[in-house]
Amino acid sequence: MATCHRHNPTNLAAVVLDNHHSSTSLCSSFSRSSFRRKLLHSLRCGGGCSDKPKHKPLPNNDSRSDPTNKNDPGSDKLSELLRLSEEEEDEVKKKTKVLDEFKCVVKRLQCDDVLWGAKEIRRLTKEDPHARTTLALLGSIPTLVAMLDCKGNDVEFQISALYALLNLGIANPENKAAIVKAGAVHKMLKLVDSSDELPDQSVAEAIVANFLGLSALDVNKPIIGSSGAIPFLVKMLKDVDSSGGSQAKQDTLRALYNLSISPSNILPMLETDVVQFFVSSLGDMEVSERILLIMSNVVSTLEGRKAVSSVQNVFPILIDALSWNDSPGCQEIASYILMVMAHKSYVDRQAMTEAGIVSALLELTLIGSNLAQKRASRILECLRVDKGKQVSENCVGGSGGTLSAPLCGASPSFADPHLQECPDEDDMMSEEKKAVKHLVQQSLHNNMRRIVKRANLPQDFVPSDHLKSLTSSSTSKSLPF
Repeated sequence: MATCHRHNPTNLAAVVLDNHHSSTSLCSSFSRSSFRRKLLHSLRCGGGCSDKPKHKPLPNNDSRSDPTNKNDPGSDKLSELLRLSEEEEDEVKKKTKVLDEFKCVVKRLQCDDVLWGAKEIRRLTKEDPHARTTLALLGSIPTLVAMLDCKGNDVEFQISALYALLNLGIANPENKAAIVKAGAVHKMLKLVDSSDELPDQSVAEAIVANFLGLSALDVNKPIIGSSGAIPFLVKMLKDVDSSGGSQAKQDTLRALYNLSISPSNILPMLETDVVQFFVSSLGDMEVSERILLIMSNVVSTLEGRKAVSSVQNVFPILIDALSWNDSPGCQEIASYILMVMAHKSYVDRQAMTEAGIVSALLELTLIGSNLAQKRASRILECLRVDKGKQVSENCVGGSGGTLSAPLCGASPSFADPHLQECPDEDDMMSEEKKAVKHLVQQSLHNNMRRIVKRANLPQDFVPSDHLKSLTSSSTSKSLPF
C-alpha cells in the first residue's frame, strides 16, 4: 500500500523553533500571534499547502449522474439520439410488417389463391414504387405471365393478370424488361390470335395498355415490333375508331408512336394499310398531331417516304395542315414531313409545287411559329433551286451553248442570233410568284396600318409615293430563304 508522505507535526515545529532561535531577524519580523497562525495553518494543511488551492473542486456527483440535468449540454444530444433510435426501430418494424405482407401475397399467388393474389398485386402496385420493386423481386412476374394462357376464357382472370403486370411496369424499366423476357408479349397475342375477331373489349384494351407501357423501353421496341403486335394495334385502332373509344384510341396511337421510333419497326407498319388510314384520318384534331408524329418517323426511311408519297392526295392534305393556325404543333410536324420529303426527292418536290405548296409556305413564313418558319424557308429554298434550273434551261433552249442564260441587254451585234430574246419579267412570272408578290404587298400594307395605329396618326393617312413604289416593287427576295 502506498504511503502518504506527510511532514511530522512535531518535527516541523522543532524545525520552525530552531529557525526562530537561529535567526534573530526572523523573530523580530514576526510577532508571537502571527507565528502561531502560520504554525496552525501549516499543521492544518499537512505542511504542503499554499494560500491558493492548486486544483478546482470536483463537481457534485449528483449533477454528473443525472442525464436530465438542464445545465448539462450533452443531455439534449443524448435525448435526441434515444428518440432517433426509437423512430428507426419503429420504421424497421413497419418495413418488416410490409415485407411479410408482400411475402404472403406472393405465396398465395403461387399456391392456392391465384386470382386473389393478382388482384392484391394490382392494388398494392397502383401507386407504390417500392411495392413494384419488392413484389417483382419476390417472383410475382413469372406467375402473372403464366396466368395469361390458362383458365380458358375467364375474362376476370385475364384482366386481373394484365393490369397487375401493367402496374408492375409503371416507371420501372427493370420490371418492363423482365415482363417481356418472361414471354408476356407472345402470351398476350395468343389471347387475340385465337380468332379473326377481337377478344373481349376490356381484355383488348388491357393488352393495348400493356403494349404502350412495355414499348416505352427502347430494348423492348424491336421485340414487340417483330412479335406481330403492330397488326393487332392497327386492327384495334380501326375498331376503336369506329366505336368511338377515346382513351383506347389514344393508347393505341401512343403505342404505335413508341414502336415507330425504332427503324426496324417501319417495315412491319408498312405491311399494313396504316399509312392510308393515317392520311384519311388527318383533320380529326383529336388524333391529327399524334398521327403526324408517327408519319414523321415513317418518312425517316426510304421505304416510308415511298409509301407516303404513293398515297392518293397525300400532298394536298399535308399542305392543308400547314394552314391550321389553331394548331401550331400540327403545322410544325407537317412542315417537317414535307421538308424531309422535299429534301430527298425531286419527284416529291414537283408534286408539292403542283399541289400549291408555295403560297402555303409563304403564309407560314409570315405568321407561323419560329420552328415552322424555319422549316418552311428550307422547303422554299429547295423549290427555288429547282425553279432556277428550269428557268436556265428554258432560256438556253436547244442551242447547246455553254451559257446558262441569254445575255440580256447586249447589243444586237454581239448577241448570238440563235439565242432568243429574254422574255419580259411579267411574262416569266408564274402564278406562284404572282401570289408571292401579292402576299408581300399585303403584309407590308398590314404592317404600315399597324405602325399608323401605334403612332396615333389619322386613319386616312396616305403613305408617300416613295413608300408605294417600294411596296409595289418588292419581290420574294425579301423573304428569309
